[in-house]
Amino acid sequence: MNLNQIHNVYFIGIGGIGMSALARYFKYIGKNVSGYDKTPTMLTKELEQEGIAIHFTDDVTQIPSSYIQENTLVVYTPAIKQLGEWEYFKEHQFTIKKRAEVLGIITKDTFCFAVAGTHGKTTTSSILGHILYESGLDVTAFLGGIVENYHSNLIGKGKTISVVEADEFDRSFLHLHPDIACVTSMDADHLDIYGDTHAIQNSFKEFANKVNDKTKLFVPKGLPLEGTTLSINSPASFSVSNIRIENSTYVFDVTTPHEIINNVKFALPGHHNLMNALTALAMAKTYGVANDKIIKALESFKGVQRRFSYQLQSEKLVYIDDYAHHPTEINAVHQAVRELYADKKVLAVFQPHLFSRTQDFAQDFAQSLSNFDEIVLLDIYPARELPIEGVTSSWLLEKIQNKNKKLIQKENLIEYLKNTDAQVIVTIGAGDIGEMVPSIKKELENK
Repeated sequence: MNLNQIHNVYFIGIGGIGMSALARYFKYIGKNVSGYDKTPTMLTKELEQEGIAIHFTDDVTQIPSSYIQENTLVVYTPAIKQLGEWEYFKEHQFTIKKRAEVLGIITKDTFCFAVAGTHGKTTTSSILGHILYESGLDVTAFLGGIVENYHSNLIGKGKTISVVEADEFDRSFLHLHPDIACVTSMDADHLDIYGDTHAIQNSFKEFANKVNDKTKLFVPKGLPLEGTTLSINSPASFSVSNIRIENSTYVFDVTTPHEIINNVKFALPGHHNLMNALTALAMAKTYGVANDKIIKALESFKGVQRRFSYQLQSEKLVYIDDYAHHPTEINAVHQAVRELYADKKVLAVFQPHLFSRTQDFAQDFAQSLSNFDEIVLLDIYPARELPIEGVTSSWLLEKIQNKNKKLIQKENLIEYLKNTDAQVIVTIGAGDIGEMVPSIKKELENK
């Protein structure tokens, strides 16, 4: 498919974080872009402000009449259910492609950095995109989060280099054409798609095999893949050591295959973020970016919205928001919070994401959440799923060993938080809890 022959791009599910990055990209390169989504959000509002027409009812009459089969690409996400608009495009024989297939076309024609893994994709690819862009390279980075430095999920407007998140959902990453890649982790997830841990690991191995030169595949030490190894505080091809905290910022040394880079600074808390930074550093350095440019970019990276994102930070109260929706990610949030606020009471508000994921990892969720001083659960966010009998937040709450726990309805959450004595509040989850963050912040500011 030749994207040069496409004049119009229509998105079904345009408000998704990955879809909206593609929409922005096509708008930047001069295409007519519009789309449908089920619900208005802060992100769809931003897209509309950028000149992209969006409607929120499934109505084929709202598809622009100039969008005809010969010059229009229709992009959809597998997470969205079939609609009247979908049937219209299919019936009229439009070119319809998954988001992952479109990324595959883009990456085939560019030098592609692909970031895979069940955790850490968004932060690692954002750091990497920032390093390459700040180093003056002709790059576009398609991201699964809003990067604070750019207030966007798209970095750059380059035509020769791409940075993409290699998403394992629905095996989407197998459409990509990586030149340099990493696999940050291979934990079980998306078992509604894969069935079991063995199947998801095989899919990651298939992705890893897309990189023939294993010196250009980066993996944490101990992961069962052949590649250039990464580690914290242990020997590897690239490793972090001598870690200390100065002015709330990590300072550390990086050992590479050829040298030691001293006094690297990086502000995002948590050892998981140190690994994300190391991975991006290793990929950029292998491509040929100079040490001084990498060090400067790492120090200036401000983070990603909803990835350990500070909303309030004072002596009296700290409020942090995070996208974590898997037990491993919740453990990483807890490690970072404890490292920074060892002597303070920490309240975690968790909105489980998907009935299937809650069912598959219930015991692990219970164990991870029990580590916080106090736990508040919201009802499960269903996303694309129908309820599973017996799988509820009440059921999950019973499994949490910590007695300082409570189930609260969303509409009562802010009032509860206004009256808590916790000095650190963390909201966690991948559902619509993110839409509540500005309101929570506003109320807590006045506490």
